[in-house]
Amino acid sequence: MDVLIIGAGAVGLCLAAKLSNVADVFAVTRERNAKIIRESGFKMTGIWGEGTFNFEASESVPERDFDYIIISSKGLATKSICEQFKDVINGKNVISMQNGVGNEEIISKYTDKVIGGTIITGFEWKGNAKVHVSVEGGPMTVGRFPNGTDKEVTDFVKLIKSSGIPVNETENIQGAIWSKTIYNCALNPLGAVMNVPYGELSNEHSWDIIKNIVSEIFEVTSKKGVILPWNTAEEYLKYLNEFQLPNTAAHHSSMLQDISKGNITEIDFLNGAVVSIAKEFGIKTPYNEFITEQIKFLENLKSKKE
Repeated sequence: MDVLIIGAGAVGLCLAAKLSNVADVFAVTRERNAKIIRESGFKMTGIWGEGTFNFEASESVPERDFDYIIISSKGLATKSICEQFKDVINGKNVISMQNGVGNEEIISKYTDKVIGGTIITGFEWKGNAKVHVSVEGGPMTVGRFPNGTDKEVTDFVKLIKSSGIPVNETENIQGAIWSKTIYNCALNPLGAVMNVPYGELSNEHSWDIIKNIVSEIFEVTSKKGVILPWNTAEEYLKYLNEFQLPNTAAHHSSMLQDISKGNITEIDFLNGAVVSIAKEFGIKTPYNEFITEQIKFLENLKSKKE
């Protein structure tokens, strides 16, 4: 089976590494990574296994018929990637393995075969073409977008399982996407603002902020008619506190990693998206608004120092 991964950063390259054992994989990544991968392989450490993995990599896509195309870039790049590779993805099964809400909607303008995906796993760069997989907050989830499943989704799930990555198939991918978005909105920006690993956010003062962020999002998802695994914000907060937070306690926010490098974060696809959607329903989201502005302030501050 031929798999193309576009926008392969830390997440995409680790997926390429795992899938390279069970499929023919081609990763579109920055040349600084591609050159090392071509010459000496991709190095992965951590809970997904340790070793050097060999697969094809470049900044461009070869003329080949791919069975599945994974987009693993940040949400900010989704539209530009779809424009750049529109002839490649047209009519193909395209899987969004990205953070936040709105990516699948963008991709659906370029292909009628969109598969949504979530992955709650911590990936940390340790150098060019070298990534450490630090924590895992649950299995990958995959489903046909906007809802349902089919043989092509099932076959993709089987491929992922055969590579050793835990994965679930769902008919409610929007619920899964929003479930991960809630997790990211609760921890990612606050971890970046406070410059601490997730485990420190169980402090009663930061937890109070998290509770309000989550409560606002539940009001938004209720208005949108999104079906979540939890009936109330309180039910989710219990799950976050007892399962997700302990399992990802050592992880450092991806937003913190972006800000430290002077990169733009994905805040507009997370808390910022919550704020935008809330306005459509006339819902006030002061905690999500505030944390969004805090991240944008840090982005601006860092860019001035560069």
